[in-house]
Amino acid sequence: MPDEKNFNFKVKQEVKRKDICLSMEHVPGTGRFYFGSSDGGVYDIDFASDKPEPKRCEGAGHSSYVTGAALTKKYIVTGGYDKHLAWWDRKNGKLIRRQKAHDKWLRGVEASPDGRLIASVADDMACRLWNSETGKIVRELRGHKIQTPNNYPSMLFCATFSADGERLATADKPGHIVVWDVKTGKQIKTCESPGMYTWDPSQRRHSIGGVRSLRFSNDGKTLAAGGIGKIGNIDHLGAKARIEIFDWEKGESLKILEAGDKFKGLVEHLLWHPEGKWLLAGGGDHNGWLLFIDPETRKIIREEKAPMHVHEFALNEKADQIFAVGHNKLARWELEA
Repeated sequence: MPDEKNFNFKVKQEVKRKDICLSMEHVPGTGRFYFGSSDGGVYDIDFASDKPEPKRCEGAGHSSYVTGAALTKKYIVTGGYDKHLAWWDRKNGKLIRRQKAHDKWLRGVEASPDGRLIASVADDMACRLWNSETGKIVRELRGHKIQTPNNYPSMLFCATFSADGERLATADKPGHIVVWDVKTGKQIKTCESPGMYTWDPSQRRHSIGGVRSLRFSNDGKTLAAGGIGKIGNIDHLGAKARIEIFDWEKGESLKILEAGDKFKGLVEHLLWHPEGKWLLAGGGDHNGWLLFIDPETRKIIREEKAPMHVHEFALNEKADQIFAVGHNKLARWELEA
């Protein structure tokens, strides 16, 4: 199990695609994962096979980008820009249920650690909790403003559960982060990461950026947020990848990290090593990368180029394999001490 700065890190498999793969969920104990596509499809692929071939799940689940995916014992639950959630049977890949979940683009879908709840976030600035079995709404959480500080429509990008399932964090475009009590639906704390938001008041009158990824530490004491630094030309993602780590209970920023000059763009996803040995970030600006962060020093200890802009990734149980989806490609890395 690699935990040193100098472990070997190699891409072992790649599968080329014509689409953009935006979301994924790994099936524990296997080389399989499901992924959501820009073509509206949900696919199943097994990297443990000799020739991995994506298989499209049966049914008209989505009519637009599939931007979120979450795994429960029975289902893979997906969400997309069509504002709908879809439930797929893990045994046969068939569509079980499709329902409207939000009034604007749905950005993310997360399952609670016990698999009983599904959290969805969308540009209607609501986070909704759903019963993962029945699809019935359990609670709606509203703690984000509809407009940015410059009076333009905001976006609610991401959500994440704590490892014990007691907390849920959500984050938006201006960098406002809310931590919720899952049982009561009450706000516990807020944090601010305005350095991930860029506004151009003159040439474009347009904004870009936002917190695109969140992850609680394994012990639940800190919260990492990922996005992008201040952008000079807002028509491009021409700024360094940015990560901010919070003591969320105090609402205090502990550390801001920015990648090197070659690693620009959005931090699309964050994951902790199962034993907390490092925090892994992935993303891109069309080109892609993976960043390894030391939890003790809170420094980036390794920056690796990826074969595509990475949208989401997963670790296997030993944390010696990384599965990722992104622009026109799927990939699997192996990490060796």
